[in-house]
Amino acid sequence: MKTRILIILAVILCSGKLLAQNNFQRSQQRQQSLPPPVPTRQVSGIVKDKSDATLPGAVVKLESPKDTMSTATNADGVFIFKNVKSASFVLSVSSLGYKSKVQKMLNNDAIPRLTLNPVVLESATTQLKEVVVNGTPSIVYKTDTIEYRATDYKVRPNATLDELLKKMEGFEVGSDGSVTHQGQAITKVKLNGKEYGTGDVAQAVQNLPADIIEKAQVVDDYGDQAAHTGIKSGDPQKILNVTTKADRSVGTTGRLTAQAGDHDRYNGQLFVQRINANQQIGLIGNVQNLVTGIASTGTAGGNGGTGGSPGTALRIAPTVTYRDQYGPKVQINSGAGFTVNNRNSVSQSYGNQSTSKSFGTFSNNGSNKTNSNGRQANVELDYQIDSLNYLQVQPSYSYSTTETSSNSSQDNVTHTYVIDPSTGQPTYVNGVPVTTFEHRVTTGVQSTKAPNTAAGALALFVHRFRTHNRAFSFQASYNWSNTQSNTDYNNDIRNYADSTRNTLVKDSLAHTLKYSTNITNTTRVSSTYSEPVSEYGRLVFNGQMTHNDHNVNSYTQLVGPDGVAHLVDTLAQRYNYATTDTRLYFNYQYQGTKVNLSLGVLFEPYKLSGSKLNASAGQNVTITQNVFQVLPVFRFSYSWSRTERISLNYTSNINEPQFYQLQPYTDRTNANNIIVGNPNLKPSLVNGLNLQYNNYFPNSRFNISVNGNGNYTTNEVTTNVVQVTQVITPAVGTPGTPGYKPAVGKTYNVTNFVNLTGDETIGGSYNISKQLADRKYNLALNGSVSYNYNTYMTNNQLAHTTGWYFNERFGPRINPSDNVEINPYVSTALGRNFNTTLGNPSSTQVTNSLAIDGRFYFFKTFNIHYDARKQFINLTQQNGNGIATPSITASPLVIDGGFQKEFGQKRQFTVTFDVFDILHQNNFLQQTAQNGGVTNTISSSLSRYFLIGFRLNLQKWSGRPMRGGKEMKRRGDGSFIYN
Repeated sequence: MKTRILIILAVILCSGKLLAQNNFQRSQQRQQSLPPPVPTRQVSGIVKDKSDATLPGAVVKLESPKDTMSTATNADGVFIFKNVKSASFVLSVSSLGYKSKVQKMLNNDAIPRLTLNPVVLESATTQLKEVVVNGTPSIVYKTDTIEYRATDYKVRPNATLDELLKKMEGFEVGSDGSVTHQGQAITKVKLNGKEYGTGDVAQAVQNLPADIIEKAQVVDDYGDQAAHTGIKSGDPQKILNVTTKADRSVGTTGRLTAQAGDHDRYNGQLFVQRINANQQIGLIGNVQNLVTGIASTGTAGGNGGTGGSPGTALRIAPTVTYRDQYGPKVQINSGAGFTVNNRNSVSQSYGNQSTSKSFGTFSNNGSNKTNSNGRQANVELDYQIDSLNYLQVQPSYSYSTTETSSNSSQDNVTHTYVIDPSTGQPTYVNGVPVTTFEHRVTTGVQSTKAPNTAAGALALFVHRFRTHNRAFSFQASYNWSNTQSNTDYNNDIRNYADSTRNTLVKDSLAHTLKYSTNITNTTRVSSTYSEPVSEYGRLVFNGQMTHNDHNVNSYTQLVGPDGVAHLVDTLAQRYNYATTDTRLYFNYQYQGTKVNLSLGVLFEPYKLSGSKLNASAGQNVTITQNVFQVLPVFRFSYSWSRTERISLNYTSNINEPQFYQLQPYTDRTNANNIIVGNPNLKPSLVNGLNLQYNNYFPNSRFNISVNGNGNYTTNEVTTNVVQVTQVITPAVGTPGTPGYKPAVGKTYNVTNFVNLTGDETIGGSYNISKQLADRKYNLALNGSVSYNYNTYMTNNQLAHTTGWYFNERFGPRINPSDNVEINPYVSTALGRNFNTTLGNPSSTQVTNSLAIDGRFYFFKTFNIHYDARKQFINLTQQNGNGIATPSITASPLVIDGGFQKEFGQKRQFTVTFDVFDILHQNNFLQQTAQNGGVTNTISSSLSRYFLIGFRLNLQKWSGRPMRGGKEMKRRGDGSFIYN
């Protein structure tokens, strides 16, 4: 037994020795196979917040026994340390408004390039605890951005962006592709942070597929300089930026539409888009011959047309876009295209006009043909020099030419008071006002050709210091344009003795040729520096200088009865003038987690100088004008949470008078409207105040937005129109007695320019929406009110017009199932205008509307769509003599409809049939008030037609963007980060 135990112990000892020897040998072999440690390495990473937005300007420190380094994240939130000696270190990250974070990093010392996991910072406040959110809210309100999460809004397969926007709170989309948000027009569209194509709103929203969109952001855009420095100046543009889903950011999508119908109507559209992270290659083409000016649900537009005067339009508009990223530093974004627009339209208008000396009626019938074409190209080159320096260059070019021809027939009947010079009031005899009668009929043909060429370039440099919130930027731009106009006026003017056209008292022909050229050079430079004074505050200094140099030449020829044109020296115009507008901003900015404040002062010197040819005297006259103003700078916003915000902004703008308004002599180029310049005119100053409040309740899916604004203008440049009457035939008899016939006269106007203070506009709008049953029902109520007060002069007497406008609209969207869409709405609009001229002319327009549109889907691949609109229009007005005219009413019913059948496994092929204005009742009745008069416009178009055709949708996606084997990170605007 003992022997057996000794043998076992010996075996165990020998095995242990052999095992230890083998392990030692394996350890030596493993150590020999491992690479040696590198002496230095590069360490990089990215800093983000919990919403996945990158944090530029965050301070990052790296410390170890061998290293002590510090840097700031670049515009993409990325930081890079080079020549790091130790692979183990402590990383400290801090950013304004966020909690600091300290991490100990233990890394492989043999790797020369270390890419750390994203550093996520938490907000320094607990503001989000104010709202209990079931998931991420659909709408988030940021300082200058309202962000919608697109996946929360359900649309049908193959839907486009405009259909998605219609379901989002606060958006209104017209059938012409125009988009408004909370009553303000969207002026440009961006895709993943860069201008899409040429920025055309309709092209983008009617072609981009809805199912590739992750977010829709409505942005107050102050320009690229503000985006890179955070320093805002001037008035922002309202733009729409859409971001693609990550799994829809590598692939190709396309759409082809082809339709044809009666009356030579057709509609062809091509859309192809290739996306690969920041690379975008796109082609959009339109070939259409449709009807313009057809009223649509929500906004004016028409059946895919372009709006405007009723008529027909041929439109060809291809656009090519190219965007690409070359490594982590260089990015290019470019677009080019051309357009052809040929439009034919007809119109009919009539109304009354009144001044302190006259009252009368007028009518106008005409037709217009416009052919225009243009081409444009733009390139944007972005160069991220390093983490602290950025350079952008933007050259651009455009050319367009427009040819118009019109025929018109104007009939004007005017009664002009004979003013008693001792009282300044109309003369009465036997209780009857003594007037001069004028009945002028003008028939004419006018044609114009106007080419325009423009080119320019912009350069922007931004340097951010390592100190947080310290930055410097410089921007310079130059633009040149050459606008020409060659016009042929051929008018036949006839004066009659009474309201009929039986007795002709004077006949004259006026055939003139006018040629003009306007060359403008614009140079603008801007520089900004910000200096931090506290954790949340900084001082900002901004200087801007805009210099405009104008060179205008025009001459006129009169065509005699023999058809020969003769140059008229006294009608020549030649002037050169330059304006220099300098703006110096000094303000304090506070950028906290809830409060954003900008408070300071603006110094604005303005200079105008130039010379103009006095054709009557044959010599130049020089004008110089200097203005200096000191204005406040104020911008404030407060965010209770990501879903509730209020902002209050003050703006000021100088509007310079046109140079012809400053000419110090009389211009008789137009014999019926003689212009007398005023060299003492001052630039007008528009002071504006805007208030916005937005609140979205995520749990209730209830949204409310309120806007208020007010403008007050000092030194408004306006007109003083003085009427001069020449008697053609004297009066017969005595007023108030049988057989009396007033004198027949001919009236022309002398237009003077004056500065008046007191113009103001006050208005507001609201939008309330409530979504129910998982967004199957959306209740939307919006409205607006505005008050306008405008001053002017007539016959040397001060006058003003006032206007009140109200609009209310209730439009629920009902989707009880995936197969039913019902969108009714009811609205009422009221406009009232008053005038203080003699006779107190006024007008009232009331429009009540009922409408419904939607779709029914059945058998999975069939659908019927419909659109019916009924309007009740009532117009009343008062003549210049105070006598009310009969009311004008109209109640058109416009019905559109169509049928579609889808084919294919993914329903990518669709056969379409559409019919428009089935009852042929689409006509317009609109009233417009102006100084001393009211115009009613009645127009109709060939709006009943049908289209039959097909639509093809194709998409192919290949996953998420990858780089270096890892999924690419994104900025808040949707663009991808190339490390």
